[in-house]
Amino acid sequence: MAFPVSMLLIAVGAVLAFAVNRSPNGVNIHTVGWILLAVGFVGLLLGLFWWDSWGGGYWRRRRTYVAGDPYAAPPADPYGRRRTVVEEDVAGPPGPPGPPPDVPPPP
Repeated sequence: MAFPVSMLLIAVGAVLAFAVNRSPNGVNIHTVGWILLAVGFVGLLLGLFWWDSWGGGYWRRRRTYVAGDPYAAPPADPYGRRRTVVEEDVAGPPGPPGPPPDVPPPP
């Protein structure tokens, strides 16, 4: 939510600071525009910082896990519990019976 609001503040501030030629009595529109620009940029930077600390986005911190360390907890899975599927090859039905094993032929 911080990104769209910050972009809106930056856009309105830029219009007020650079495109408006008239100012009502007692209010300097250009100063209001510069203030909105500054608030928009600060909000954008804070939003990017909090986006990182909440765990989403490109700048996500990577944590390493050593498998042999008995005191280290495994990393939490951000996607919830995962399921492992194991596929095994199952032999088909047996074929026709073959010749009997090493039986001497009848006389």
